[in-house]
Amino acid sequence: MADIADFANDLVQERIDQALAARKALPVFESFEFCVDCDSTIPMARRLAVTSCTRCAACQQLNEQVGTRYAR
Repeated sequence: MADIADFANDLVQERIDQALAARKALPVFESFEFCVDCDSTIPMARRLAVTSCTRCAACQQLNEQVGTRYAR
């Protein structure tokens, strides 16, 4: 007989499966030519190395630093 923990586990797994399916359905777009934050040109080497990049390396580094500051 299933208990409440089994139902919760099934619900979590269903949500994970839905999230993964939704992520796979997103269109993959090419990298931007200009940074969304500072409008500088993103170098071709970065655009080829990092698929779908939207920021230059400096802005991406700053964005990650700010993000880790709030994640703690």
